[in-house]
Amino acid sequence: MLGFLKGDPKKKLQKAYEDKLEKALHAQRNGDLRTHGTLMEEAEKIYAEIQKLSDGK
Repeated sequence: MLGFLKGDPKKKLQKAYEDKLEKALHAQRNGDLRTHGTLMEEAEKIYAEIQKLSDGK
């Protein structure tokens, strides 16, 4: 009945993905390539989840 009040999980994941990419960009600019690599791996995992949600619909 109140389904419109539920948050969109895809939208939440998209926000997290964009945040990870931004943090990775800043790490790369600061010369911290290890952190950049770690953040990019995390971003790829989030992107895979987004793709699963997109394919499921």
